[in-house]
Amino acid sequence: MNRSATRAPYFEASIPMTDSVRAPATAPNEPVDANAPVDLPNRIDIRDLDIYYGDFKAVEGVSMTINPRSVTALIGPSGCGKSTFLRSMNRMHEVIRGAYVDGEVIINGRNLYGPGVDPVAVRRKVGMVFQRPNPFPTMSIADNVLAGKKLNSKRMSKSVAAELVETSLRGANLWNEVKDRLDGPGSGLSGGQQQRLCIARAIAVEPDVLLMDEPCSALDPISTLAIEELMLELKNSYNIVIVTHNMQQAARVSDRTGFFNIEGTGKPGRLIEMDATEKIFSNPTEQQTQDYVTGRFG
Repeated sequence: MNRSATRAPYFEASIPMTDSVRAPATAPNEPVDANAPVDLPNRIDIRDLDIYYGDFKAVEGVSMTINPRSVTALIGPSGCGKSTFLRSMNRMHEVIRGAYVDGEVIINGRNLYGPGVDPVAVRRKVGMVFQRPNPFPTMSIADNVLAGKKLNSKRMSKSVAAELVETSLRGANLWNEVKDRLDGPGSGLSGGQQQRLCIARAIAVEPDVLLMDEPCSALDPISTLAIEELMLELKNSYNIVIVTHNMQQAARVSDRTGFFNIEGTGKPGRLIEMDATEKIFSNPTEQQTQDYVTGRFG
């Protein structure tokens, strides 16, 4: 069992990505070649991952490759382990007492659950955007953007901080809407703006990967469209993985889709099928996937 919480360096510096970077499609339970060269920066290889909460196994036997510079969607019925699996990718699930994993999550050739890996350092490089917008209510818009950076870095000059605020808000397509009220409270923004502020806060710390757990479930259709368009832009710079119950959203924004399911109460969730999104929604291999995407259950 990988339960290490010892503080240690996380990754070596990432290799700059180029347009030639492509990762091969990997079947859900196809083993990953441990001896393959690490030439695909920010590709995520999950190998035989089991996730536990104490004695309860929540997710079982997940192996997959998540390609760089893409959006990967995880779909499936409630309770099948999608969000638990997503949180395991930056060790966020470990904030629950007794949670641990067996297996490996490998980014840039390093196992996030290897001996001596600091989970706090992991979370700096694998950012998370949650289901409901959660700007810090007592902080201004600018301070919300800078919160993670200030926590992890030495003091910044005013000019460096101002540049980071603008760059991050532009990256989240929010700058033009808030540039004249950066000292105003982040909680004073609309729901969709708050979610984009949370995305700006996440990218300000320069992660390699962005995880999004149902990022649009609390938003209206116009705000949802804005977030979806932002995902399509951000995938040019980040590896993005989203959990969504909105299958139309998965079809619109993702390059590949993984379908999770659960066989019954008390059973662990499993990855049933993962493939190109078009194939998952038009011609899946597994009957369970076909039944779910056509609305026969779930």
